[in-house]
Amino acid sequence: MRTLEPRYSKAACVSRSVGAFAVVLFLTSATSHRLGILETVPFFWLLGVVFLIAIAGFCLAIMGVVQFWEHGLYGLKSALLGALLSALALVPYGVSAYRFAVHPRLTDISTDISRPPQLVQARALRVPPMNPLRPASEKDRLLQVGAYPDLAGRRYEHAGEQVLTAVRRLLEDRGWELLTPLPEGEEFASVTIEAVAHSFLLGLPADVAIRVEERLNGTYVDMRSVSRYGRHDLGENATRIRRFLEELDRRLEGESL
Repeated sequence: MRTLEPRYSKAACVSRSVGAFAVVLFLTSATSHRLGILETVPFFWLLGVVFLIAIAGFCLAIMGVVQFWEHGLYGLKSALLGALLSALALVPYGVSAYRFAVHPRLTDISTDISRPPQLVQARALRVPPMNPLRPASEKDRLLQVGAYPDLAGRRYEHAGEQVLTAVRRLLEDRGWELLTPLPEGEEFASVTIEAVAHSFLLGLPADVAIRVEERLNGTYVDMRSVSRYGRHDLGENATRIRRFLEELDRRLEGESL
């Protein structure tokens, strides 16, 4: 009497390995870029490779489910696991696609669109294929105002030196790399601090300028954030500015109590 051996779906089995590889490659690439081990341009290429691998893994998983359903081949668990792993690797791309759709195509955001803080040091560091620093067009200004009407500079009743100290501590807490020295114990009418910030998950770099100005009716703070790479910041620059200034508000309010 012959014993029939169970037939397994090769697509289902392979999908599990492909999905796992996509997840591992994404995590390894993102971590390496976040730590500065991997340059940004090669990192973008790896993101493209991960996307293709994850799509392939998901397609193989679907094939495995179809073969289980129509031909009774074993491997349903492997196919479902492969689909889950591939979908997990595709989550960041889905989030990025959503943010691409809901945010305007901008890479340069400032709380003062008529007189944005200048990025002098950052301009000297920008080389191809980085985005060049150019004055914002009228179209881009209108896009920013329409998309982020709440994004505005701050006016504080505090002395300029006190505000500058709070800005300095906030920069240190965020771990942003300074491009300009911070003035200490000096009187000033206007000072602009330049730094490099990175996005939370992927560590994509952006140049930041924070201008602190003392005027007769208070101390004014304006901020600018410009992505170094890409044609769309996915709303990252506006979020960075908003969170920084909101935290600055809280700290200075705490000092007033």
